[in-house]
Amino acid sequence: MNQIIKLSANRVWRTYQGGKQLDMIEGKQNPQDSHFPEDWIGSTVEARNIGREHISEGLAMVTNEDGQSVPFRDLLRQEQQYFLGADGDSARSMEDIPLVKYLDSSTRLHFQAHPTRDFAQKRLGLPRGKTEAYVILETRAEISDPYIYAGFQRSPSREQLKTWIENQDIESIEKCFDRIPVKPGDVFLIPGGRPHALGEGILMLEIMEPSDLAVRFEFERCGYVIPEAARFMGRDIETALDVFNFDPIPPEKVDAEFRCQPKILLDDNHGNCLEELIGADKTSCFTIKRASVSGCFERKENAFFFGVVTAGSGTLRIGNEVTQLQRWDRFFCPAGVDQFQYQSDAGLSVLECYPGNS
Repeated sequence: MNQIIKLSANRVWRTYQGGKQLDMIEGKQNPQDSHFPEDWIGSTVEARNIGREHISEGLAMVTNEDGQSVPFRDLLRQEQQYFLGADGDSARSMEDIPLVKYLDSSTRLHFQAHPTRDFAQKRLGLPRGKTEAYVILETRAEISDPYIYAGFQRSPSREQLKTWIENQDIESIEKCFDRIPVKPGDVFLIPGGRPHALGEGILMLEIMEPSDLAVRFEFERCGYVIPEAARFMGRDIETALDVFNFDPIPPEKVDAEFRCQPKILLDDNHGNCLEELIGADKTSCFTIKRASVSGCFERKENAFFFGVVTAGSGTLRIGNEVTQLQRWDRFFCPAGVDQFQYQSDAGLSVLECYPGNS
C-alpha cells in the first residue's frame, strides 16, 4: 500500500439538506440537494442518526493490500504507531484523530450547540466534545449575503431560552444572533458551548473533535422534524441547557472571538508558503495549516494529517512514490512520513488538518 492514502467520497445522511456541490465534485449526473450534505473525510467516527441505527454511516472505507474494502479506522489500528505516531510528542491515540468534513448547505442549518470536552467527560462519560472550525471554500452564486450565526450577541436567560425551545419560538431565538458575513477563505473557530448555525449556500471544510454530539434546539427544517431522542443527545432539556455558554459576544467582539487570521510559518519567497490557520493558541483540539505551492515545496512534519486540495493541481512525492493531486482530492499522510515534497507548475493549495496538542 502507498504511504499516502487517497480517500474517496463518504457521504453521510443529516437532518438538513444540501450536497449539490458535493455531487458536482463527485461528477454525478444531475447533481441535486438532498439529505446527504456532508462528506466525512477519512472518518473514524460513526454518525448518530436516530431512526437510522440499522444503517452504518460515517465510517470511511478504504481498500487494503488484499483488495478488500475495510474501515479506515481498522487499517490505522493495524499499524497505529506508523500511522498516528510512535513516541514522545508524536504519539497519538485513535481519540486524537480529528473529524474532517466537506459540508455543503442549501438551507440554514438548525440552531445547535455542542458540548465542550470537559462537559463530555464529566457529564456524558465520553472522551471528546465537539469544538469545531470552519474554512469557507465557496458560496453559491444565488446567495447574495452568505453568513453564519455564532454565540449569542444578546443572551437570553436560561429560563427564557428553555421556554423558547419548548415552544419552538425560532423568531425569538434568531433575534439573539447577528449575521456574521462570510466569504471564501474565511476561517472560524466555534468552541464547545457556543450556540451557532450555518447559513445557506456555503461549501466549507469543517474540522472538529471526533464526535457527533449535538444539542439541536431547533426541531424542524425543510419539513423534517428531528426525533425527540436526537434533540438533546438522548438527555433531558435541563442537561441540554447546561451545555450552553450564555456569555454574550457583542457585535464588536465577534471577529476577535470567532474569526481566525492566518499566521505565516514559512515563506521561501519563490511562491511557496505555509500558513497556520488555527494553532495551539486557539485550541488544543486540532491544528489547521494551509500550504500554497508554486514549483517545488519541501516539507517536514512530525504528525499525521488529512490533506484536502482546495485549488490547483500537482503531485505529492515521498521518495519514489508520487501521488497525483487534483482539486477536491483528499488524502491521509501518516505520522511515519516525516519528509515529503509538493510539486506544482500550475499552483496548488492544500489544507492540512492535524491532531491537537493534547
